[in-house]
Amino acid sequence: MKILSSEQIHLADAYTIANEPIPSIQLMERAVEHLLPVLLELPFFKESGKKPLVFCGMGNNGGDGLVLARLLFIHGFRPQVCIVRHRTVPSDDFLVNEGRLKEIQEIPILYIEKIEDFSKIPDSKLTIDALLGTGLTDSVHGVLAEAIQYINCLESIVVSVDIPSGLFADKTSAAINSSAIIQADYTFSFEFPKLAFMFAENAKYVGDWKVIPIGLHQGYVVDLPVKYSFLEALMFKKWLKWRGKFDHKGKYGHAFIVAGSRGKMGAAILASQACLKSGAGMLTSHVPSCGELPLHISIPEAMLQVDQNLDFIADAIQFSFADAVGIGPGIGKNEETAKALKWLIQEVKVPLVLDADALNILAENKTWISFLPPGSILTPHPIEFERLCGKATDDFDRLEKQIEFSIKYQVYVVLKGANTSITCPNGYTYFNSTGNPGMATAGSGDVLTGILTGLLARGYSNEQACLLGVYLHGLAGDWAAKNLGMESMLAGDIVHNLSAALIQLHSEVFV
Repeated sequence: MKILSSEQIHLADAYTIANEPIPSIQLMERAVEHLLPVLLELPFFKESGKKPLVFCGMGNNGGDGLVLARLLFIHGFRPQVCIVRHRTVPSDDFLVNEGRLKEIQEIPILYIEKIEDFSKIPDSKLTIDALLGTGLTDSVHGVLAEAIQYINCLESIVVSVDIPSGLFADKTSAAINSSAIIQADYTFSFEFPKLAFMFAENAKYVGDWKVIPIGLHQGYVVDLPVKYSFLEALMFKKWLKWRGKFDHKGKYGHAFIVAGSRGKMGAAILASQACLKSGAGMLTSHVPSCGELPLHISIPEAMLQVDQNLDFIADAIQFSFADAVGIGPGIGKNEETAKALKWLIQEVKVPLVLDADALNILAENKTWISFLPPGSILTPHPIEFERLCGKATDDFDRLEKQIEFSIKYQVYVVLKGANTSITCPNGYTYFNSTGNPGMATAGSGDVLTGILTGLLARGYSNEQACLLGVYLHGLAGDWAAKNLGMESMLAGDIVHNLSAALIQLHSEVFV
């Protein structure tokens, strides 16, 4: 699913109006007609929404709110509409819908122009925010800011239409007054997610969010060049691999994992298990001597290349047999390990995944980054990324640094977190749609390294492996959360649920 900028959303609306063709007032009606059944199915809406407060601005987002109030009335609700007069000239579609709403005398309309007007607002357990849309370019002031602050103080469930009012869609809102941004419990975004929804800094404003299709012209959207996408299962349909009846293990590649040190052999075990669970035909794991017995016991399906050093990796690593290499989980930062890593990245000719201590070593030896083979995959968590690229002022700045790093070194960067971001050598960015907070547990990143290495060994391209690996990793985490609950999840539970994730993905893609 594409993530459009505010300007592109406006152009998509305009193209739909001109080429469907459909009047803008009818497109507004259709958008809210698509939103309404989703709202009506929400348990809290049925319980708390009998007399919802609907706050409307005077632009087209306010027009959406007016349509919603009218349709709610038709469905047996008794909405109470508050129109905030924050500008002198309303939009044309707002005026039309204001007139339609006034024809229904049972719907009270309160006009808010000054602070004293807030005392006239009745109580409600549900508040709908339709004050401002995606066209916001400056921070909110005056009566509009006061309305937002008023809503944020209500003991009420808050639902935002399209985007929380006061939040910028395409740039950081971190520098503006946070009290002048709606803190929604739920946000329902028309047709596309907003870039702002992808970042932790906006979680307190956006709440739980969902995209509502409204029938914008797909011929225009398909051809529209964008910089960001949100991963969906159907994106994998063209290249998701099936197993043939006469296939053998050699067809699915020989993966190679370099991992572990004394006290951190669990990382090697998790990465190795995930690698084979992702479908690699064969796996060899290179571990220090202290890890030989634990690996044989924990994952007998893996072959071992045992380092001569007892406690950490020190040998020149032999990988001529490998179709893909993953290195880093639990290896530590010993000087001899760093030399082994440097030799590997200078010599490797197959797809390479770097994680954990491999990234920490690179951060301490930044000139080595230029040795990375083009197309290498780096999987930092935020602190590891900061060590590589420096501190960011906000989440948008961090994304720019991530994109610049991918372009400069021609590598893929998988920045782990909620909505994990994947930046490509061409500057394009994908955000993940799967996963949950239960995955915030030790070893989850080691599992991802194994999945990525296994997919690369199977013959997926570097970009395909990044997208599919991150999606499957999150989906397996969702299965683990469903079966076990988020609080007690372990990284090993993600491995054990990879099978369910793969089965679900195949069933969704090939229906």
